[in-house]
Amino acid sequence: MTKKILISTGGSGGHVIPATILNDHLSKNNEIIISTDKRGYKYLDINKYKKVEIIDTPRIQYSFLFPFNLLKILYLVIKSYFLLKNKNIDKIISTGGYMSLPLILAARLKKLKIYLFEPNLTLGRSNRFFLNSCEKIFCYSNEIKNFPKKLKHKIQIIDPLVRKEFYNKVSQDTIKEKFNILVIGGSQGAAVFDNNLKEILASISKDFTIKITQQTSERNISKLEKFYLDYKIENIIFNYDKNFVDKIVDSHLCITRSGSSTLAELSITNTPFIAVPLATSKDDHQLENANFYKSKGCCWLLEQSVFEEKIEQVLKDILNNKMDYLEKKQNLKKLNYQNTWNNVNQKILNIINEN
Repeated sequence: MTKKILISTGGSGGHVIPATILNDHLSKNNEIIISTDKRGYKYLDINKYKKVEIIDTPRIQYSFLFPFNLLKILYLVIKSYFLLKNKNIDKIISTGGYMSLPLILAARLKKLKIYLFEPNLTLGRSNRFFLNSCEKIFCYSNEIKNFPKKLKHKIQIIDPLVRKEFYNKVSQDTIKEKFNILVIGGSQGAAVFDNNLKEILASISKDFTIKITQQTSERNISKLEKFYLDYKIENIIFNYDKNFVDKIVDSHLCITRSGSSTLAELSITNTPFIAVPLATSKDDHQLENANFYKSKGCCWLLEQSVFEEKIEQVLKDILNNKMDYLEKKQNLKKLNYQNTWNNVNQKILNIINEN
């Protein structure tokens, strides 16, 4: 029987990308609506995801705007209630973040079944808040920091959610003339890579032949292109690319933040990476994500406080010792041998269709 499911998301790509993947897994047998805030809307391909509702939840911060934000949230709860009622929604899935607050509160009022999604190795604040109300929570591990022991029975472990086009794609196995380095900062970018990395890569290019593919802000593209060309380094500089999978597949190594979606995509394509967790990430969830892959022998980890000091030597060690690099590539392959689209699809459908 076809169910009507609302997926609540918003904010950054780290929340929205998993929502679109869940949509793709569930839409064959169910009618799906995605709800997002205005920030998250820009990460949606509106040609593909046409059933979208905007619930623009304000941040709850203690400032002079606090009373007005509370009133707005109350209004959005009422709006969400009638959205769920008028669309005859059967179940709701939240991919985390404060953006889902009005919809989950409305779902509780309507006594709908609520499912949560936690891709990080630290339980997010909004998921912590709604854990008592949910049927199940999709996770990648049982060992999640801050997770209440008495509610661990709600955990449903699935393999990491990865966009369908990433399956059966593998980054370069052979290193020929150039070693291709991909630099990405996640959906919110990474100024530390823009400001501090280019000179180090230029220095390395004196001893090694490298190609740089780097994500940066729109305003910084021409500046970075010119810098690398001055050092005769082949480069591709971009801000956003719908065909991002091709950039991963063309690379040997990635320097990256540690958002769960990014690491899952690098992992499924067997791309070794240097993880530089965002120091200001809530509850240090990026550090926990990176530590997981490091414990499996799949990556190098540099905290931001030592990034400038150590990145050049780490890169030189990788370029001089390909055995360590190839070992990490093999470990990634072992980690993902069961992660297929069909396996993940079946697990999600089984859980959602249980009741």
